[in-house]
Amino acid sequence: MKKTSTSIVGWLVASLMIGAALALFLSVNAHADVRMPAIFSDNMVLQQGQPVPVWGWADEGEEVTVMCQGQRVSTQAKGGKWMVKLKPLKAADASAPETLTIDGKNRIRFQNVLIGEVWIASGQSNMEFPLNRAFEPQADIATATNANIRLYTVEKTKASEPLADQRVRNSWLECKPVNATWFSAVGYYFARALQQARKVPVGIIHTSWGGSPAEVWMSRDVLEANPSYRADILEKSAAQLKSFQEQLAAWEKETAELKKEGKRQTKQRPREPWVPCQLYNGMIAPLVPYAVKGAIWYQGESNAGRAWQYRTLMQDLIKNWRQVWGQQEFTFLQVQLAPFIPGQQPKPTEPGESAWAELREAQLLATKQLPMVGIAVITDVGEERDIHPKKKAPVGERLALAARGIAYKERGLVYSGPIYKSMKIKKDQVYLSFDHVGDGLEARDGELKGFAICGADRKWVWAKATIGTGKDANQVIVSSPNIPNPVAVRYGWADYPEVNLWNKNGLPASPFRTDDFPLITMPKQAAATK
Repeated sequence: MKKTSTSIVGWLVASLMIGAALALFLSVNAHADVRMPAIFSDNMVLQQGQPVPVWGWADEGEEVTVMCQGQRVSTQAKGGKWMVKLKPLKAADASAPETLTIDGKNRIRFQNVLIGEVWIASGQSNMEFPLNRAFEPQADIATATNANIRLYTVEKTKASEPLADQRVRNSWLECKPVNATWFSAVGYYFARALQQARKVPVGIIHTSWGGSPAEVWMSRDVLEANPSYRADILEKSAAQLKSFQEQLAAWEKETAELKKEGKRQTKQRPREPWVPCQLYNGMIAPLVPYAVKGAIWYQGESNAGRAWQYRTLMQDLIKNWRQVWGQQEFTFLQVQLAPFIPGQQPKPTEPGESAWAELREAQLLATKQLPMVGIAVITDVGEERDIHPKKKAPVGERLALAARGIAYKERGLVYSGPIYKSMKIKKDQVYLSFDHVGDGLEARDGELKGFAICGADRKWVWAKATIGTGKDANQVIVSSPNIPNPVAVRYGWADYPEVNLWNKNGLPASPFRTDDFPLITMPKQAAATK
């Protein structure tokens, strides 16, 4: 009996101790600290010249005060969340950094904060491609110390629903050799060129994933709103995911059985398909609504087989990001696909069709149909058998040039190579006119090449092309003795275009076509009407 009483007393004491600990836990959590999203950290860059949202989490009704650059803005948490908007901030560089202070039940102080230009760098492997793998990177890495450039990398994350915050908390880093080495090469070269030109701090938020198609960077509501996307993307992806899960289960079962028999699995694990929206949910949604000037985007290789769909998909992605950020002036700058011959295909000797050319046209189309959209043409830096060309400096620098012309509207700046505008047929010759001629057109390294021409039979042949003179000096004149009655011209219409039309300001012309013939990536129903 004595033993039993002792046990009861022990149990009561233990219960009281657990209860006290639980009460303390609940008490502490009832007065939780103000928390901030991972994108806020020391060394960050805040966007100048536009309202700056600052947000986080706190107890219901808790008063939160945000202070920066002499401003003091307060609000109360509702539903556990709070947000304030600072009035437009003035540029502040590394010589006189700011502090961002958030006061609630606790105080958070972010130090060494700069005010300048913030850009997102996103896409697939050519955006992810690190500086240390770029063409002759040693000197660029060695000289990468610049306190007015800040780098932030979003951890790779797939999610089935939009995340409120990143699962891994990385920090903003000052640009130094050790930090730039593994950072996006295109992102770094863009930041370096833009910072040198604008003379204000530049922050780059790098969020990319190799091999990713465009639809994984878009929100579900946008894809569901389009019947074509529902059928061709969402439903097909769901079927692919179900098939993958079945294959994976069978593979895992077989692997387990082989292990019991002391054998090794020789078959590769089934490859998981991309799921629409998963990178938007995990790597874009947590950044919203951090104030940014715009985005640079290097992607498209994974969508080349669906280039016709990309004509609307890319534009819907841009509108999607502008809508969630609430910024219609959100500048979006794309990198046009570099020349490349997929697989083991031989280099064609005659002009013909090309899915990669169709994807380049889809990218260019967005610049014509949406405001504040630009493109960096890189026909001169492709590598015939490498989908990851190493010369990233021209890519980043041309994006920065486009940013200066489109986002910052620098007067008199030629920020684009020649873009096809119109044509006129005069007897057996086609006269082509261009926008962004700058100081004039020129042929790099010999006579113009890469032009093809056809008649009413739509059979393409290589053409002779020359730059006009006198009143036609800003035109290209195209002809062929085999085509007495031309109807259309194409330029650089190939997976690996070999072209040399530039403006005298040092920028290459975009590939183009003057026709509206059926494309090889078109749905059969649409192609039948052409």
